[in-house]
Amino acid sequence: MKHEIIQPDHWAKPVGYANGISARGRIVQVGGQVGWDENCQFQSDDFVDQVRQTLTNIVTVLEHAEAKPEHIIQMTWYFTDRDAYKSRMKEIGSVYRAIIGRHFPPMAAVQVVALMEDRAKVEIQALAVVPD
Repeated sequence: MKHEIIQPDHWAKPVGYANGISARGRIVQVGGQVGWDENCQFQSDDFVDQVRQTLTNIVTVLEHAEAKPEHIIQMTWYFTDRDAYKSRMKEIGSVYRAIIGRHFPPMAAVQVVALMEDRAKVEIQALAVVPD
């Protein structure tokens, strides 16, 4: 069974996320990923560069679980600078589409005071369901 986006008829259509999703299958939980590489080294302190690496890390974990980006049913974004996020939304959207594709599951975006890794500017957690 394919995932089904839930969109109440009388609600405005969201941009870049979904209000809900229904799925059935094997669950894959991706723990919070930050913008470092496979050796836990940050290659950049730029916000968008870290988003790119973080999303790449999520896709890599999914691949090792035989899952794909289109199986993601939920994402929670944590970032340390709301203004950096909002002012670079166009770049973030471009990076997102290049890595995840045109799949926009339900998401939450939260500004936090700090992340556990001092250089981390963003951390993203994802939940995927691989259809039966």
